[in-house]
Amino acid sequence: MASEAKLSHTAAMILQAIHAGCIYGFGIMEMTGLPSGTVYPAMRRLERDALIRSQWERQSIADAEQRPPRKYYRLTAAGRATLESSRKRYPLLERLIPSEEAKPV
Repeated sequence: MASEAKLSHTAAMILQAIHAGCIYGFGIMEMTGLPSGTVYPAMRRLERDALIRSQWERQSIADAEQRPPRKYYRLTAAGRATLESSRKRYPLLERLIPSEEAKPV
């Protein structure tokens, strides 16, 4: 896949953060330490390339918590495959952002 070869470290970190359970923008920014000006454009590219999908939460949920609605992200099958190949390219990726199954007990 052409997008795998061009996957940046930033994009790989975002995919790993989503895989690790950070499923909305601010959580991804907190987990990766990347600023919004880096995260959101990268997520738009990842969505354009069909590596992630997004969905807005229901307004009633946001209203109940007295905050703006969140846009939730999840990996697609292509995103999971790309993440797996990026772990070979960036071997420290999973140590920097451990997924739930890899976190120590």
